[in-house]
Amino acid sequence: MSLKQVDVKTAYTRQTEDGQVYVDVRSVPEFEKGHPAGARNVPLLHFVESTGRMHPNPDFLTVMQANFSPDTALLVGCQMGGRSAQAGQALVAAGYQDVTNVAGGFGGARDRMTGHVVAEGWADAGLPVEQDTPTGSGYDELQKIAGQG
Repeated sequence: MSLKQVDVKTAYTRQTEDGQVYVDVRSVPEFEKGHPAGARNVPLLHFVESTGRMHPNPDFLTVMQANFSPDTALLVGCQMGGRSAQAGQALVAAGYQDVTNVAGGFGGARDRMTGHVVAEGWADAGLPVEQDTPTGSGYDELQKIAGQG
């Protein structure tokens, strides 16, 4: 099985009409600044203040497996689409059957040379955004369900 791709508007339709689960794999601070409405946060990478760098989340798959069954239809997004593609590949390799990468993610993807938008982001598309972290969607809660928090 391979990782599928959709744009943000299709992802929104699948989330709201088909009940697919949007998993935002950005870091907790990124998620808390704003995220697609209804998204759950399971970071692929954590920001480490002491180094100023991102480091892999060793509990990513454990938390995903504790919260979402392998037959859950997942929409996986990040800031532009790179981390979510990596997370999506890991989920497919772990046996998840319906994983779709959200191209453009939350902030949109741009061509590095020209700066032109190559994939519109969730926020730029005017889709619903949350600033808070509703009960059941934050990483701390999802991590506790996995026995990791």
